[in-house]
Amino acid sequence: MADFDLVILGGGSGGYAAALRASQLGQKVVLIEKDKLGGTCLHKGCIPTKALLHAGEIADNTRHAGDFGVKADFHSMDMDAVNSYKDGVVSKLHKGLEGLVKSRNVTYVQGAGKLISKNTVEVNGEKYTGKNIILATGSYPKTLPGLAIDGKQVITSEQAIKLDYVPKSVIVLGGGVIGCEFASVWKSFGSEVTIIEGLPHLVALEDESSSKLLERAFRKRGINFGLGVKFKSAELKKKEVRVTLEDGKEFSAEILLVAVGRGPVSTGLGYEEAGIKMDRGYVLVDDKCRTNVAGIWAVGDLIPTLQLAHVGFAEGIMVAEEIAGLNPRAINYDGVPRVTYSEPEVASVGITTAAAKAAGHEVVELNYDLAGNGKANILKTAGSVKLVAKKNGPILGIHMVGSRVGELLAEAQLIFNWEADATDVAQHIHAHPTLSEAMGEAHLALAGKPLHAHG
Repeated sequence: MADFDLVILGGGSGGYAAALRASQLGQKVVLIEKDKLGGTCLHKGCIPTKALLHAGEIADNTRHAGDFGVKADFHSMDMDAVNSYKDGVVSKLHKGLEGLVKSRNVTYVQGAGKLISKNTVEVNGEKYTGKNIILATGSYPKTLPGLAIDGKQVITSEQAIKLDYVPKSVIVLGGGVIGCEFASVWKSFGSEVTIIEGLPHLVALEDESSSKLLERAFRKRGINFGLGVKFKSAELKKKEVRVTLEDGKEFSAEILLVAVGRGPVSTGLGYEEAGIKMDRGYVLVDDKCRTNVAGIWAVGDLIPTLQLAHVGFAEGIMVAEEIAGLNPRAINYDGVPRVTYSEPEVASVGITTAAAKAAGHEVVELNYDLAGNGKANILKTAGSVKLVAKKNGPILGIHMVGSRVGELLAEAQLIFNWEADATDVAQHIHAHPTLSEAMGEAHLALAGKPLHAHG
């Protein structure tokens, strides 16, 4: 039996962030992880997928090099080299994280842990007790009833990041963030891609204007998609997967990627036995990530908040500080920046037009077309910066589509979270030529003094 101030079950984004911050605050911490430190984000999600997306960007740039006066020919993707590059990025970050955890004097235990009482986790036959316990066991890729994942023809994102070949054709089941990112990757690599989405739009949680701009861009890139009709069945043939929709339409491809969301990893871990309130596998918490059981907290994909690595980081830090008595501010999830790293990118912070109206706000909107931005023209990207504001009040949402617009979220989240209005932002000077000027131009226009925009 080993005693600690804090026992953390799960070493992904939320778990290790909590461990690092708690140790910094003088807590004696043990961090337990069944797989690799860094969790899904580092090894199976954020980092490897963005490496693949960057490889795809290089491929597309090579194909279109002539548009910029550069003589270059695209031949093919060397997937062994692509995967070596991707795995190298992951390995470097993993080693760095291991060193960081060690340097903070966090006790790290590798093994499958289980909550066996309100203050004890058991792993590898050893019991670890703590004054507080943080549950951070993450999520897994979901599938649909009757749709079995064989890992070869029917795959999830976890197999997709390890493919050692470029499929000739792919059906992507699910047009959310993960589905759109992999559709973008494979199109850049040279596959024929079709997305099947049961909702009326791609990235349906985004503002409708952003969804429509992404759909237009995907059409231009030759990415096919069907919207508003649900999946019915899939049949595996020798060399293809045949998908049938509820309206009778059929699609065939070499592989089927199932990207219908992620579910919480909570089964068989002792949570319900400890009296923790659950809903559909999620652990329920308050605004400070406390469960209903005193001394037990939960963070990251295990709880029904935004399934984003940076949300897990923030929740882990908040809980560590709350335990230490610092009384940190609760997270405003509307103020969390969100990005779909496809080509083009979709980025946002705040609420959509529809949500603002539903909340009773009198809304004003401003769309600034990137056609008026010098750097966007240099990059040959299209899209817009859309502002949603309360009439005579603060900015309620910023929604962007275009190459690299995710980099603009640093400023956008400050605008939203500090409740700035258009005139507050319009007075600031943005460097020229940069994409960030589009943020300034949009606010200038909304403030009634457009410069490089028709007002």
